[in-house]
Formats: sequence, C-alpha cells, structure tokens
Amino acid sequence: MFKTRKPWLKFNRLWVLFVSILFSGVAIAHGVTQGDQGYIQEITGINIFPYIYLGAKHMVTGYDHLLFLVGVVFFLYKLSEVGIYVTLFALGHSSTLLLGVYYDIPANAYLIDAIIGLSVVYKALDNMGAYQRWFGVQPNTKLATLIFGFFHGFGLATKIQDFEMSADGLLANLIAFNVGVEIGQLLALTAVLILMGFWRKYGGFFKQAYAANVFLMSAGFMLIGLQLTGYLLS
Repeated sequence: MFKTRKPWLKFNRLWVLFVSILFSGVAIAHGVTQGDQGYIQEITGINIFPYIYLGAKHMVTGYDHLLFLVGVVFFLYKLSEVGIYVTLFALGHSSTLLLGVYYDIPANAYLIDAIIGLSVVYKALDNMGAYQRWFGVQPNTKLATLIFGFFHGFGLATKIQDFEMSADGLLANLIAFNVGVEIGQLLALTAVLILMGFWRKYGGFFKQAYAANVFLMSAGFMLIGLQLTGYLLS
C-alpha cells in the first residue's frame, strides 16, 4: 500500500518554484533593464506615472531585495510586526535612494551590491540563531533592517546615477519612482506572506526552516561573489 502524500509535500514544490524564480534573476541587472535605461535617458520633465511603474517593476524583479525581505519576515507571524520591519526597511531604502541620486553621491555599484548580498547572509544566519550560538548575543534586528535598508536604496541610486536622469523634474520623478518601489514592495511582500502562510499551515515548517535559511545564505554568498568578481574585473 502506498502512503497518502502529505499536504506539506505539495507545498514544498510551490516553495521550490518560488525560490527558483528568485534565482532566475541573478543573471540580470539590478532590476533596471536596458530598455528602461534608454527610456530614463530620453524623457524630460515631470513623468509621475511612468516613474511609478519603473519603481514598482524594479522592486518586483529585484531578486536581492526579495531575498532579504524573505529573510526578514521568515519568523514574523503578526502583521503588526511585519509592518514595523517593512517600514524600517522602506525608510532606509527611500532615504538613500532619494539622497544618493539627488545629490549625486558617488559610490562603487559593485561594492554596494556586495553589501546587499551580505545583508541576505546576515539575515539568514540571524534566522538560524548563529549569533547567539557563536557570540552569546542577539543583534538588534530592527536596527539591522534599517541599516541594510540604507544600502539597498543606495545600491539602486548608484545605478540610476549612471542613467543621467534629466535635471528637469528630477525631484518629482525620484519621489514617483520611490512611491513605485514601495508599491512593488507591498505586492512582492504580499506574495511572499501568502506562500509563507501556506507553508506554515501545511506543516513541516520548523523542520525545513533551517535548510531554507541555508539556501538564503548560499544565495547571499553567491550575490557577494558575483559582485566582487565584477568589481575586480571592472
């Protein structure tokens, strides 16, 4: 007699599909395609809705941001807690995105993106309780989310700087782009929370949580390696 397949095994396939989609973006740019780059360089004046669309598209296709957010919400069960952490990330992300582009603050994009990869590694290790085992302390997770949010926003700022946005309507367009980023973040986070909810509901979550965070950590190290390789070859 064959044993009845457990419901959570079916969800495992959904989880594998989800993380595979995240990994499929590793080979592409930082959420800004060549077509979008050309569009940004060509338009002038205030273009609110196009920039909202571009910002939302960036976040939804930004695999590095999504990996970090998965790590952040991994063990959060209350929407109020999710809201606090996402707000902190948004504050960090928004401030450095706006300031970095508006004041044209220089930085090496490869190094900033390597730190973004490090943020994924950091959060995965935090979820695995590594810091408590190694050092006997628990880092301030809210502060870490805010600080890494600064780097995530600055990472995109370094890309946008290369696109030479028109000074005409720059501030309004940047604000619109940032609004789009936050809309995209809410859409992506909603999908993540739905998947996590199914995973927790059908069991096996805690048995698989460690392996899932090892996966996140490995993805973070891969991102670091890719960016450092790009830095050394540039």
